Amino acid sequence: MWPAHLLLHSPGFPVMTGNAAATPSHDRTPGVTAEPASALARIPPLHAVFQPIVQVDNAQILGYEALIRGPVGSPWAAPEALFRLAQGGAATIALEVQAARTALTAWRSLDLPGKLFLNFSPMTLRHLLADRGRLMAALLGAGIAPSRLVIEVTEQTPIGDAVSFGQAMSVLRELGMQYALDDFGSGHANLDLLAHLSPQFVKIDKSLVRGIASCSRRLEILRGVLRMMSAFGGRVIAEGIENEDELAVIRDLGVTGAQGYYVGRPVVHPAAQAAPQVRQALASRHIAVFPQMVRSGWSGMTAGRLLRPAPTVSPATSNDAVLRTFQDQPELQAVAVVNDEGRPLAIIGRQAFIDRYAAPFHRELYGKKACIAMANREPACFDRRASLEVMAQILSGENTRSLADGFVITDQGRYIGLGTGADLIRAITEVRMEAARYANPLTFLPGNIPLNQHIERLIAAASEFRACYVDLNHFKPFNDKYGYWKGDEMLKGAAAILAEACDPARDFLGHVGGDDFLVLYQSGDWWARIEGAIRHFNDAACAMYSAADRAAGGMQGEDRHGQPVFFPPVSMAVGVVCVSGDGVAGLQRLGSQQIGAAAAAAKREAKRSASGIAVLDFLSLAATLPA
Repeated sequence: MWPAHLLLHSPGFPVMTGNAAATPSHDRTPGVTAEPASALARIPPLHAVFQPIVQVDNAQILGYEALIRGPVGSPWAAPEALFRLAQGGAATIALEVQAARTALTAWRSLDLPGKLFLNFSPMTLRHLLADRGRLMAALLGAGIAPSRLVIEVTEQTPIGDAVSFGQAMSVLRELGMQYALDDFGSGHANLDLLAHLSPQFVKIDKSLVRGIASCSRRLEILRGVLRMMSAFGGRVIAEGIENEDELAVIRDLGVTGAQGYYVGRPVVHPAAQAAPQVRQALASRHIAVFPQMVRSGWSGMTAGRLLRPAPTVSPATSNDAVLRTFQDQPELQAVAVVNDEGRPLAIIGRQAFIDRYAAPFHRELYGKKACIAMANREPACFDRRASLEVMAQILSGENTRSLADGFVITDQGRYIGLGTGADLIRAITEVRMEAARYANPLTFLPGNIPLNQHIERLIAAASEFRACYVDLNHFKPFNDKYGYWKGDEMLKGAAAILAEACDPARDFLGHVGGDDFLVLYQSGDWWARIEGAIRHFNDAACAMYSAADRAAGGMQGEDRHGQPVFFPPVSMAVGVVCVSGDGVAGLQRLGSQQIGAAAAAAKREAKRSASGIAVLDFLSLAATLPA
């Protein structure tokens, strides 16, 4: 955003004074009134700073964004404070124009590579581009080629009519300049503008970039913008890059440019090349681990999305009155009983209630009595913000009546509606079916499809990695004796322990199925991570046995042939396949499916190893693997 000094008595520009006639009518922006020169004169001296924008594919400088600052240590040092000094359209235009003049003067003296990105609000651009851009051409003057200028459209003022603004912006192309839509994804920078302006660059707002290494939703939004810009023939610049993980993600997504404090802070004399840590990060063969949508499993669905408006009754309402309510509303599955404060006390399910009325003499005996006497006084209640995972827990309970009657949805303890058991089951089924395509429904870890996609990315980037196939020894006998519920708890515990043993930005953990997991390590300390995971899991698994089995050092069970066998406690075995150097080239020839076969061979070795770990080199296995 541009804060800047004023435009007073500048060659080539009209003087902004209290007399609107001082500006020729064809140069004025409609609706802009002039400001007294005395008001503009309060703007303090300015200086320009420049923030680098780096090309992600080669770590070269794409350009620098010019930013304006007031005197250091003064109340006007920040851009926002400077803009507050300019009240009204003419003053804002003068402010932005002088900002550009200050930046251009500084830029000409620096001899920096790449393009200069200059910020203007839509109001100022309409003013400068009137009369075929005469004022814009006069502002830029000589000393910098138009092809090196990128005009950033900021949201300092609203765009107004997008069609007419797009026509005004076409003048920039005639002048030989490019333009960018700034802060895309916030404020006025919307899809309508993208369609009408067709900018050469779109700068993604920092609110959509920060945390992208761990937020699957931001990742998907950026993917969508990249697809749109590819169709429009434009390029994407990601703002707000604050760490190496974010830079790695946008690099692997194919974003053109990166800008932010990690790439470089705004300074008066910026470097002519990217910082060493930026060059190193962009040159690294380590690929970023994209956050998976499946890891947020249930989070998109809440009780509020299952809400159905339904009438309520008081505790004293008669059963006959409740019956009439059900008869008048055939689609109504239940009614809630609430007190005078709107807090739920009970629920009356339609089917059970009508079934009772079918009994002989029920109406005569109970029709005029209060409904609370026969209502379910232990209804399932959920706050409207409750997650689907929390609601699903009633399925594992013994109170099946909760599903038949439905459940109450509240907001801060007060009744707002009902949900049905059928809707809950349908929602759970849909989520699990969607998750099953890409994730294990028990652990919500990525499944085979995301695993294969990540392996393909590793191979395409020629990255060295370790494929670690994790298996649980003697898990089936434990599951058979202690039950699937305990077995599921053990699997979820193993998933949590393996997740702790991974760097989420470098290492990819997937659940292949059953008690099998696959970890794709890029971390250099992978050995220590695996050893720690094995120790942690083995201790936790032993604690899940009964005291008697722990004292005996295992449990009695049966083998596949029904013969009695003594099984030691469940333990973790890890087969490791090292893929490096020529191994990656071998995979590129043979295909990623060879990883599964190699990892399975390593797992068999690990199950025979006393340490629980076996490490094999991919090249040594390649000749023995099926083609």
